[in-house]
This record gives sequence, structure tokens and C-alpha cells, in this order.
Amino acid sequence: MGGKVTSLDVAQQAGVSRSAVSRVFTPGASVSPSTAAKVRAAARALGYRPNVLARSLITGRSRIIGLVVAYLENQFYPEAIERISKSLQERGYHVLVFMASNDNAATQTVMDELIDYQVDGIIVASVGVSNDLTTRCEDAGIPIVLFNRDQFDDRLSSVTSDNMAGGRKLAKFLAEGGHKRIGHIAGWEGASTQIDREAGFKAGLLDAGLKLSARTVGNFHFETAKDAARIMFDRDDPPDAVFVTNDHMAFAVMDILRFELGISVPNDVSVVGYDDVQIAAWASYNLTTVRQRANVMVAETIDILMSRLDDADMPARRVCIDGPLIIRGSARLPQGS
Repeated sequence: MGGKVTSLDVAQQAGVSRSAVSRVFTPGASVSPSTAAKVRAAARALGYRPNVLARSLITGRSRIIGLVVAYLENQFYPEAIERISKSLQERGYHVLVFMASNDNAATQTVMDELIDYQVDGIIVASVGVSNDLTTRCEDAGIPIVLFNRDQFDDRLSSVTSDNMAGGRKLAKFLAEGGHKRIGHIAGWEGASTQIDREAGFKAGLLDAGLKLSARTVGNFHFETAKDAARIMFDRDDPPDAVFVTNDHMAFAVMDILRFELGISVPNDVSVVGYDDVQIAAWASYNLTTVRQRANVMVAETIDILMSRLDDADMPARRVCIDGPLIIRGSARLPQGS
């Protein structure tokens, strides 16, 4: 067959209507298995592929979701992004990933590009969104869901773990382990995850009659966390336990303690983290941590986004998911355990 193959050609080859061909290649559309099989066989024989861009102009839907993430260094995000991508693909959507940063100008550039691509919705992970950008997306009818980040804007939906409760659990665990000099290595201080985890941790220490004995900042970066550990433990009275805001930094801290400073974990210092990424269970780290339930967080994120796509007037939702304390061998067990 010469020239470009059209849906009409496929319909004639398969012996069905043109609308049936359209339904076969429209995600979520109703079509019988026998009709779908005939249409796909005819399409393969003719070399036909539907024009997704043309359909988006007709339907007003690009079937593309923009995913904005600040960094992939933290092992939590690749796993979460894979889950998000698979879940959206099952619903007939494609994911367009953009790397941003916590710099407002850089984030604005990325969001501008996403709007230009006419994405149907945006999931923002580990990045803040300015009021101006929120307004522009709202005006364009593009719903935004924050993943593993929250901010004070009633128009924005968000899904996070219960970071305050998680911080409290870690403080209680370390206090019951008999620790008295407890330090904290913080992530980026503008992140809601950092703010809430530290606030919960401090509140838990206060409940036990304790307070932080040392604090440094690792900014969620592996090498910066190493420097933070060197600073924290270069003193006459170093902590006997340390809460590191996420597992990724906790691994860096453990490496410095054990292999550079000659400090035993947990005999000399207990180390706890937050996230429970896969590496945390490796024998080389065996990290005690709070689990972020990535599967539940992703499911809630997708549910909110799909609901907002179906009903633009649906009010924003904030979902906070509790995570369990996972006890391993990097920290001293509570007395009497």
C-alpha cells in the first residue's frame, strides 16, 4: 500500500468501523477482545501506528504527566519514580521526567517547559512550587500533586509519610536505648520533610527529658553528609547516637565513622535513618530506620491526580501516611529488649 496508512485503511482491512479502530487505540475505551484482536492484527499487517499528537489536539488531553524531581542520588526516588511510571502507564499515560533543583529560578524554567508541553498533570517530588507557578498551572487547568514534600498552599495536594510521628519514634527508640548525647544530621533545611522529621525528633527527646547534644547539616548530599559527620564527631564529647534525616546520608555517616574515624557502630555510636531504602537492609549497613511506604504513597499520589483530572473542582487533599520503625543492627536496642 502506497502513501500513509490511515485508520480508515485499518478499519477496512479488519472489517470494522473507523470508530472501533479509534476505541482500540484509546486507553480505557470499551472494546470487545475479538474486535481489538482483529484491529491490532490489521494494524500490524499494514504498518499502522495511531497519531498520538493528533488525537491530543482533538481530545484536549496529551496523556502525558510531568514528573519533576530535584535529585536521584537518594535511593528512595528511583524506586518511587519507577512505581509512579508503571502505575501511570497502566492507566494509559506517559511520564515526562524533568530534573530541577531547590533554586526557584531553575524550578520556574522547568515548570514553564512542562506547561509548554501541555502535560495533563504534574507530580513534583522533593521540589517546592512558588505561588506564581501554582496560579499559572491552576489557570491552565493542570493539577499538581506534591510527592514526599508539603507546603502551605491550600491549592496544592500532597502525599507524605508522617514525618513528625517518624521522628518521635526514632527519639523514643534511642532514649529507651539509654543514649544521653544524641546528635542530628539534617538535610536541606527548606524541605518540609527535614523540618517535620527534626521537629518530631526533638519533641520525642523532650518527652524523654533529653535534648540534642549536637547538630550539623548534610543537605541530603552524600559527600556533604560525610563532612557533617567529621564535624560532629571532632569534639571531646561526641554523641553516643545520631539521627540522620535520610538513609542516603546515614550510609555516608556510617562509612566515615567506621572506616575513617575508627568508631564502632553500634558499640560506640548508634546510627538511625529514615526511608528504609533497599540498601538499608544490606548486611554492610543493617540500618535501623523508619520506613516510608513508597507503594502506598505512590498509590495515593496517582489516585489524587486521576481524581483531579476527572474533576478539576475537586478540593486539594493532604495525605499523611504512617510508617513503621524498622529495627536492625546499627543501633543499640532498648534496655531490657
